Amino acid sequence: MLDKVLIANRGEIALRILRACKELGIKTVAVHSKVDRDLLHVRLADESICIGPNPSAQSYLNIPAIISAAELTDTSAIHPGYGFLAENADFAEQVERSGFTFIGPKAETIRLMGDKVSAIKAMKAAGVPTVPGSNGPVPSDPEECLRVANDIGFPVIIKAAAGGGGRGMRVVHNEGSLLKSISITQSEAGSYFGDSTVYMEKFLQNPRHVEVQVLADGQGNAVHLYDRDCSLQRRHQKVLEEAPAPMLNEESRQACLKACVDACIKINYRGAGTFEFLYEDGNFYFIEMNTRVQVEHPVTEMVTGVDIVKEQLRIASGLKLSFKQEDIKLNGHAVESRINAEDSKTFMPCPGKVEYFHAPGGMGVRVDSHLYSGYTVPPTYDSMIAKIICHAPDRTAALKRLSGALDETFIDGIKTNIALQKDLVNDANFIAGGVNIHYLEKKLGL
Repeated sequence: MLDKVLIANRGEIALRILRACKELGIKTVAVHSKVDRDLLHVRLADESICIGPNPSAQSYLNIPAIISAAELTDTSAIHPGYGFLAENADFAEQVERSGFTFIGPKAETIRLMGDKVSAIKAMKAAGVPTVPGSNGPVPSDPEECLRVANDIGFPVIIKAAAGGGGRGMRVVHNEGSLLKSISITQSEAGSYFGDSTVYMEKFLQNPRHVEVQVLADGQGNAVHLYDRDCSLQRRHQKVLEEAPAPMLNEESRQACLKACVDACIKINYRGAGTFEFLYEDGNFYFIEMNTRVQVEHPVTEMVTGVDIVKEQLRIASGLKLSFKQEDIKLNGHAVESRINAEDSKTFMPCPGKVEYFHAPGGMGVRVDSHLYSGYTVPPTYDSMIAKIICHAPDRTAALKRLSGALDETFIDGIKTNIALQKDLVNDANFIAGGVNIHYLEKKLGL
């Protein structure tokens, strides 16, 4: 087992990693920016070290500073969490070259799956269902672009190969706007991601967002932990998630789960990962793979009993998976609300001092949060401050439990999106199940 882990992140995920390390007897090092010196995991870690000023570019994205911190504290491994450097192949490579263990996939795997074009090719070769598309970068010849688009069938969507976070994509409804849209998206991709490569896919009209959680040890063993539905989104950002995904075609679901496991073995995947799909008319269409732990991983943990972060640590220690697919059983239903420091109506971030924080409790209620009374939420980073996860024997009971947990949650001093989350868990269409990725924005009139 690893003896000391540096946590290269902040907030609730850093605290989540610290707790898993403590349960495994692993010492922890917390790195932090100047403004984050009072974060809960910084207070609880065995050691802490400041790695720079508040801007993330000078701290949490500062690779030399993080590696220097690992050297100074005699760390054996680095856990990147999610966001920041979690899917940065150069970071993973430098960590390994510096003599530390990177808790995640190999750098070449991150590169393979980080480029959407190469990822789609790899998944096609592994038998994972994909969206009809250009099968690579869009052609340079305008006439060929038009032919490919017509073969796919309008509407199509142009996407940046190195894209993410909802940026670098544009929907095209007819031939007349295709070439201009490609040119604009290429320009945006170059500005946002430093790579102007774009590809083309069929634009699905009313899909759901369904993803499959996997674990693999890089030694020929892989399992899936079933699926999640993350369709309630605003501007491509997830707001509420649940596991398992409701109302799926069981035949295509089982085929998709198996294909994801087979793909992990084929690409020799190591660690935790998530295959993301659009799901429409009973069919799955691969869109990308996240080569890290996800924000919404707790709902999967609640219905499978598998501690995903502990498994990451075991795998990084060189251990094989300790269970097989047949050992993993679904148990009930889980739902997660993301609580953000933002106005429920305008969605403007609302940083500031938390005068009073009371977390909900009771059977089947889990709260992942770094908040405490007196903590000041900085304006520098992502606005998510807590995740409230509720588990129950079935979906209806889980939603009722989450509704009650939200009623019990008190955060005074700053504005939060709790009111929006209460509205969502009591929304008749969401309760019925199967809403698509456009539902929330239509509900909000966006």
